Amino acid sequence: MGCGSCGTSKDGAPSGCQSHGNCSSGGCNRMNVHDWLANLPFSDPESNCRVVEISFNNGSRKDYFKNTTLHYYGKGEMVAVEGVNGFDVGMVNLTGELVRLQLKKNNIDEKSPEIKKVLRRATEQDIQKMVETKAKEANMLIRSRAIARYLRLELKMAEVEIQADAKKATFFYIADDRVDFRELIKLYAAEFKVKVEMRQIGARQEAGKVGGIGSCGRELCCSTWLTDFKSVNTNAARYQNLSINQTKLSGQCGRLKCCLNFELDTYMDALQFFPNDADMLELAKGRAFLIKKDIFKNLMWYTMSDSNKHYPLTIETVKRIKAQNKQGIRPEELETAEVITSKPKEVEPEYADLVGQISLKSLEKTTRKRRDKERSQQQSGSQNRGPQNQGNPNQGNPKGQQNQARPNQPNRGPQRGPQQNSGQNRGPQNTGNPNNKGNQGNRPNNNGPRNQQGQGSKPDAGNK
Repeated sequence: MGCGSCGTSKDGAPSGCQSHGNCSSGGCNRMNVHDWLANLPFSDPESNCRVVEISFNNGSRKDYFKNTTLHYYGKGEMVAVEGVNGFDVGMVNLTGELVRLQLKKNNIDEKSPEIKKVLRRATEQDIQKMVETKAKEANMLIRSRAIARYLRLELKMAEVEIQADAKKATFFYIADDRVDFRELIKLYAAEFKVKVEMRQIGARQEAGKVGGIGSCGRELCCSTWLTDFKSVNTNAARYQNLSINQTKLSGQCGRLKCCLNFELDTYMDALQFFPNDADMLELAKGRAFLIKKDIFKNLMWYTMSDSNKHYPLTIETVKRIKAQNKQGIRPEELETAEVITSKPKEVEPEYADLVGQISLKSLEKTTRKRRDKERSQQQSGSQNRGPQNQGNPNQGNPKGQQNQARPNQPNRGPQRGPQQNSGQNRGPQNTGNPNNKGNQGNRPNNNGPRNQQGQGSKPDAGNK
């Protein structure tokens, strides 16, 4: 895999930088390092360190191997090394004197016989075998988690790493307490047909193996360069005047961020000049309480109990007031220091009304006028509707009241004369037909004009 600047070819090898994976961006190797002693000449070449640091699984794991051959292996080369009952394939990560410093840091003897050897440069068959075995790791991880859940073990499988010759598999897991995984190893060996090795890691190591982007916008330190995980506590946040907020101080691993220790030494050195017993100052009008310490400006900020105003004081002023309080003297006021900010003041840009923009005051006036006009129209409309509602007795009444007013409809005879006449003409037809209801003739008929035009000439229609 190559970095984003050089790209990769179809076979996965870097195609542009010609550095065999040694990219400055770290994209070709997760824990990429720079050998800054590579070009420096040495007086005694024979005393050069013969141990090489090899990285496996794209920098997820590193180990040290002894170079007993006469070949020189450069950074980024793929080599075959000794494994468990076979061989493994890794990438040369570091050579030279820096490896000797790493061995001293990890308390490893350079001449120890337990250090395994480098066999040869990796051939095409070795790399092809490694690619085939690495393709099985994802399915093996899923199956291993299912077996662990079946046995109801309180552990979490984080990663599975298979040796290049597929004879050994290392299972990295996370657990809070001790776990009896003897039965689990038997099931893994029978399921995957490999030699099983269980290795416990912490939450920080898991985050380094998984990787990700931190709250700072960069890759996680544990997955790029950080290898030593020191303990971090909340005192580091207190010394740096940070708010004790668990969500903001925790990383993706769920622990406190490792970067809290990066600037802790600088703060501890600067806090040596600040008085330790100055959390409270006695004044004539009350007490002043310390809220924060500014190590960059050498100021101490206080606040009074009866106000929310902050008072910046210099270190000399605080020491003088503290000495006066020991003598029983309470000063009248706090001698505040002048705070000078190094940031330039932001000048607000002046906008010119070049396109005839309307000011906000005119917009407010128009909206107010429109609102008053709509309100006056609503009031006038409600007044006009009042007499109409009183004149119509059926408006607003339930349906039952409207049905009661129907018998009064024949009284509107002068208005509906033709309909009444048609009802009278149809009277003999209804009386002559015994099947018709007797009170149909009393109902006004809306079809009167049709009877006059010829529909009334069918007197025998009801006798059928």
